Amino acid sequence: MDSIGSLDSSKPANNDVGNVPNGTASAIKNSAPATAVTTTEATLGRHLAHRLVQVGVTDVFSVPGDFNLTLLDHLIAEPKLTNVGCCNELNAGYAADGYARCRGVGACVVTFTVGGLSVINAIAGAYSENLPVICIVGGPNTNDFGTNRILHHTIGLPDFSQELRCFQTVTCYQAVVNNIEDAHEMIDTAISTCLKESKPVYISISCNLPGIPHPTFSREPVPFSLSPRLSNKLGLEAAVEAAAAFLNKAVKPVMVGGPKLRVAKACEAFVELADASGYPFAVMPSAKGLVPEYHPHFIGTFWGAVSTAFCAEIVESADAYLFAGPIFNDYSSVGYSLLLKKEKAIIVQPDRVVISNGPAFGCILMKDFLTALGKRLQHNNTAYENYARIFVPDGKPLKAEPGEPLRVNILFKHVQEMLSGETAVIAETGDSWFNCQKLKLPKGCGFVDRYEFQMQYGSIGWSVGATLGYAQAVRPKRVISCIGDGSFQVTAQDVSTMIRNEQNPIIFLINNGGYTIEVEIHDGPYNVIKNWNYTALVDAIHNGDGKCWTSKVTCEEELIEAIQTATGDKKDCLCFIEVIVHKDDTSKELLEWGSRVCAANSRPPNPQ
Repeated sequence: MDSIGSLDSSKPANNDVGNVPNGTASAIKNSAPATAVTTTEATLGRHLAHRLVQVGVTDVFSVPGDFNLTLLDHLIAEPKLTNVGCCNELNAGYAADGYARCRGVGACVVTFTVGGLSVINAIAGAYSENLPVICIVGGPNTNDFGTNRILHHTIGLPDFSQELRCFQTVTCYQAVVNNIEDAHEMIDTAISTCLKESKPVYISISCNLPGIPHPTFSREPVPFSLSPRLSNKLGLEAAVEAAAAFLNKAVKPVMVGGPKLRVAKACEAFVELADASGYPFAVMPSAKGLVPEYHPHFIGTFWGAVSTAFCAEIVESADAYLFAGPIFNDYSSVGYSLLLKKEKAIIVQPDRVVISNGPAFGCILMKDFLTALGKRLQHNNTAYENYARIFVPDGKPLKAEPGEPLRVNILFKHVQEMLSGETAVIAETGDSWFNCQKLKLPKGCGFVDRYEFQMQYGSIGWSVGATLGYAQAVRPKRVISCIGDGSFQVTAQDVSTMIRNEQNPIIFLINNGGYTIEVEIHDGPYNVIKNWNYTALVDAIHNGDGKCWTSKVTCEEELIEAIQTATGDKKDCLCFIEVIVHKDDTSKELLEWGSRVCAANSRPPNPQ
């Protein structure tokens, strides 16, 4: 007779088909009944592939290893899913991060432990940035669990849980699928939790399970129907009433958008509140691109002492400020130097509102709160009028003499002129943070302007993988990436993957000979790096296979010519432009920011 839990797929082990926990996936639509699939397709691997496609993932970023090879076979068998093979796991994770920023969810596939512990840094970054990334790992054979055997790709102990324990702190849900009976429910729960929490999840699938059919996979998966989160109605009314009273008595209130506008899906509600109230609004640096910068009441980036011109003066002198989705850390506060007072602030987080020093209201969605508040505020554009009175347009960089060594401000003047609704910008950790913050984003095709950088985690090298993932997701728009030489050396290999996948980003490699952002925080010989011939490196990676064009520029004339070529004859190619600049040529904002962060890092211990 058949034993319970056997791998016989001809019938279920029992008749009790477990439902996915309430609030995850699962409403069956009567108008579109599920259709039966063939036995060869009713497998765990194909079910996972179908689920990824249904939630919006059409590309997975992978590095093959013996534990995930069979799983990859089943993923690539899905016609709507493209496998993008990466050079290493770290870049596969960064690519999934970039992809999720554009598509709303991303996925990567790696092998057990050696792959998992390589990708984990990228997953930690996605966790810090509230990005839904599905990290899939090929795990050990089901027969090896609990046997006291020692496997390769481990640290030499018969305990296989090391990878799982590492991922528990950087993912919101972990599923170890080593039993076919539970696989359907565990996969659905993991993916739905990823979408609901907007955080990464970890799914480990034993290497001998992907090709096994099971009755739970015998029909096309019903598209996800996530139960919507709702605000507490009474709490919402009380929060709106208290906030309206607080703001309506203010003389010159302002609004500032933070990075959690994205996870709260409240970008439009934020701008609608600005329209209704007449308040000027700014963004924190990591929220750049989440709201339209061409809006008449947009006043720039609020970043304390390194804010865009006249923005900090208006925000910090206001008698009331509403922050929607902020993250106040040592970087965003410029070494804890913001001149803000808690008693003047309303802090709106994705599910909580705190007014001044109290009261606080929980179980309130940001989008609902901002929408309701807009109906209760009196129109007040005093702060915007103050801004308009003191505003002076940005100066232009000094004109370069013919053949003069290229300056960074000249470079970004030309980058600004390249921007359109058909471009997206990726800024690497470093001085590109500050130079790209000053770019004025034009009106794009959607509500959100395409601009990304990783501020909370700040992992150097992130932008190479993120460019790969974002370019794969945002086609046919063109990605413009600004990457420092030190960061590029960390993750350079996956330029190869961009060429292989016929992507056409424009990469500005800013060669100034070292880790400039760290020089301005604390200088030392360790901040000087070995100079590479970057264009020759990319040419070697290209190796005559695919579309790639490189150029090395040292002055404005060469830069103009390179940009004309990259946007003209070579517009279908990956264009790599190495920009040679002086090692001390930095933005004034980095100089100020670096000194303040240095002061914060150098604080002596408190007396015991």
